[in-house]
Amino acid sequence: MTKHRSPAVFLYAWLAVTLIPTLARADTPDEQFDCKSNPHSFISSLIEQKSIDPQPSRVESNSVNAFKPVRGSALQAFGFPIYVVIGYERDDALFRQGKGKAIDGSVYGVVVSAPAESVRTRVQEANSDATVHPVVPLLLTAIVCDRQP
Repeated sequence: MTKHRSPAVFLYAWLAVTLIPTLARADTPDEQFDCKSNPHSFISSLIEQKSIDPQPSRVESNSVNAFKPVRGSALQAFGFPIYVVIGYERDDALFRQGKGKAIDGSVYGVVVSAPAESVRTRVQEANSDATVHPVVPLLLTAIVCDRQP
């Protein structure tokens, strides 16, 4: 009598071999969410690591710049996949000016693909000073460090 292995066993094995190396090399900027960094350092370090595109994909009217992760990167924050990285600092050539009134302070952070409550729990567990804001309920959440003058 021979044993037949279920196709599911092969699927799980294939997923493990494929995904574990990706998860093991995931880039995480978590330590910078102590909010003691600044937008220039935060964004430029991700550009130097080739984790995000050096050109913003979008500039809001308030001058907040959005940078997309590069294709194939495994950029995560607090274990959640990063959808976009945001930042702005007045009079910094790294950031483009928007068409409206720029924010008064500076800001950096990420938007992750996860519900706000899950993100808030992980951010609190990490004793981070970042704030958590729902962007699209149950889908996208912002993790932000900002300084107001």
